[in-house]
Amino acid sequence: MSACERHTVPVDVHLIAVREGEKGPEVLLARRAGTVYAAGHWHFPSGHVDGPFEDVVTALVRETYKETGLVVDPDDVRAAVTVHHRAPAGGGARVGFFFEVRRWSGTPDVREHEVCDAMGWFPFDALPKPMVAYCRAGLDAYRAGARMAVHFQEPGDPIAYTPAADRLVLVPEPGSPGTVPKEVRAFAERAVGRIASWTDVSWAREESRVWRAHGAEGGTWYVKIHQNSRFHQREVAALRGWVPFLGPAAPRLVAADAELRAVVLTKVGGRSLHGATYPPEQQRRIFHHIGQLAAAIHTSAPPRPAVNALPLGKLERHLAGARPHLAAGDEEFIRTTAETAAGLPAPDVVPTHGDFQLRNLRWDEADDVLYVIDFERSEEGPAIRDFVRLSDAWHGRPDLLQAVMDGYGRPFTPEEEAHLTVLSVLDSVSGISYGAVHGDPELVERGRRTLARLRAAGRP
Repeated sequence: MSACERHTVPVDVHLIAVREGEKGPEVLLARRAGTVYAAGHWHFPSGHVDGPFEDVVTALVRETYKETGLVVDPDDVRAAVTVHHRAPAGGGARVGFFFEVRRWSGTPDVREHEVCDAMGWFPFDALPKPMVAYCRAGLDAYRAGARMAVHFQEPGDPIAYTPAADRLVLVPEPGSPGTVPKEVRAFAERAVGRIASWTDVSWAREESRVWRAHGAEGGTWYVKIHQNSRFHQREVAALRGWVPFLGPAAPRLVAADAELRAVVLTKVGGRSLHGATYPPEQQRRIFHHIGQLAAAIHTSAPPRPAVNALPLGKLERHLAGARPHLAAGDEEFIRTTAETAAGLPAPDVVPTHGDFQLRNLRWDEADDVLYVIDFERSEEGPAIRDFVRLSDAWHGRPDLLQAVMDGYGRPFTPEEEAHLTVLSVLDSVSGISYGAVHGDPELVERGRRTLARLRAAGRP
């Protein structure tokens, strides 16, 4: 292609002026008027680069003063996002540079009355309508933390932003983690509307993927892809079955796709109890809530007689993987414990969470609410199963164990204590084996710690 045939595009500059309002951040918008393109629509203060010798920052400072009267120091201009845009009316493409500014002098006011008839501050979650789709694309990309986006509208698309014709595509940065597969993004947006930003919040050791998704019109959801169909089926069955009986203590299922192994869930509050520290009195209160939550799970359906005995079938395989990491005497203790399981009565089965531990529990201190998440290991089983991984958290703290029992409404029976020992040993062996193969030292250490604790207690 010769030089005279090279494609050229107009260059726009857009001001994203942000201030803190009473209910959060607000952005400055102006309403276009007169005979200009998109009259009657809200847009950023903006303009074109004035010739080949003006840089984009200088152009932004100039256009800002010309349209709003605000004086902006070039040192206060921050790059926000670059958008490659094509209008729907058949015009050519253009490139827009969007800049964030949080410091200025003066008060914004309409300065060009022939092309603008209103100007004001608007909360990010209460934007005016109609709004130019190009402007909205830049704002959504900025809020998503993107550095570059493509916004190519189709012939016949409206000038105004509408979720039904949203053409924004964010361009990932090099090495961006947790990229959401296109088909999962489409599935989630069919369920809740366009999503402005995605944040990968996956647990490091799991093969399942989880994103926190913020909607373009407000709202937050969690989107999860399960690592296999079995986990997907378990979580969906729990969310459709017994989880609603927990009330606000658990998320709600918004949508599920078995082929994608994906779910969309409502947001729950609080922060994870994994690694969190609290004063002793507050710890006791939290563990009392944990006992109450466990009781709610286990009474969400009537108990049924057990069909299968305790899960000893995989012991030899797990023991083979764990053996290099066991202390002297551990294997003998493990086998002796497994032998005692044959003489234990089969417990009734109830709904169980299956992975009831601190990292799947979230505490909202302000509202005094405990939430539980992650039901992909949920299945019917003995109620005591849900205390296996939790028991490590109250070791050495009889006050925390008592708080759990008080919340649960009763102490463990002698049979449940025996089952807890057996299940804890089996979980330790499988955790050590899995952690050793997958490079997870925390799982290995927790398993070793549990075996040492049980042996020191003289169990079985």
